[in-house]
Amino acid sequence: MKLIALTTAAFVVAAGGSASAQTTTVVTVPGEVRTYVTQQDVPSVVYDGDVVVGSQLPASVEIHTIPTSETYSYTVVNKHRLIVDPQTRRVIEVLE
Repeated sequence: MKLIALTTAAFVVAAGGSASAQTTTVVTVPGEVRTYVTQQDVPSVVYDGDVVVGSQLPASVEIHTIPTSETYSYTVVNKHRLIVDPQTRRVIEVLE
């Protein structure tokens, strides 16, 4: 009986640990993309929502293309330059 209880407890701990593990995707933005974004002179948009990595920007926030990249776009929100995934509108990186 003790063996069954110990085996069950070990299984629950192992299963719970993997079920509660978070998956994080780290995106490394190329330096030339960062440089391009920091050199652009675009007005800042005021937005009341959170502007953190992973947040999705609404359609009302204009995002700008980067001529040398189909993978990244950018915008300036609340005086922060954001690198954005143009397909999902999710913030990839916050600069400044």
